[in-house]
Amino acid sequence: MAKRAVSVEALLRRKFAEMPFTGPWKDAFGIPARSGVWLIWGASGNGKTSFCLQLGKYLTKFGKVAYNTLEEGLSKSMQDAISRANMQQVKSRFILLDREPMGELEARIKRRRSPDIIIIDSLQYSGLTRNEYKRIKERFSNKLFIFISHAEGKQPEGRTAKFVRYDADVKVRVEGYKAFPTSRFGGGEPYVIWHEGAHNYWMDI
Repeated sequence: MAKRAVSVEALLRRKFAEMPFTGPWKDAFGIPARSGVWLIWGASGNGKTSFCLQLGKYLTKFGKVAYNTLEEGLSKSMQDAISRANMQQVKSRFILLDREPMGELEARIKRRRSPDIIIIDSLQYSGLTRNEYKRIKERFSNKLFIFISHAEGKQPEGRTAKFVRYDADVKVRVEGYKAFPTSRFGGGEPYVIWHEGAHNYWMDI
């Protein structure tokens, strides 16, 4: 049986791989771990895809990123979003997967030199159950998984998404071109996705 109990001193001596965020990213998310789970949710048309691409672009500073477009696929709308985010600037460290089924994605990330950070758009289209989510998280505990979710009001949509929200290290609600984070690593300031859009949206409320 694996040894589960550790002393306080042993835990405090343990070194965890971190991502040293700076600027607005640090203000929003603190200094997060390089592995774990994030959940991002919001209604359509509020800047969720733009935010996820901006985040994915920033995360290429810390590892190779794969974005699995389960929902949109390699569509014209995704092409436009990729162009707006200038993702060609990080093309050597960012790859797009065209609706890759979860079984094939698992096979991909088992390989050597596989992506360090996996963005899955969306959790609903992945078809994962709570148990399947837990198995993937535990099997690939050295990876960072970022799940994008549909919203139901101001909450993630569906039982699995609600479960992931409670389990995730970082939770991000997107509304009106702002991302509102709750992070176990500090931060907590809203991140502005698109300044003009955010200004117009929040002035109208």
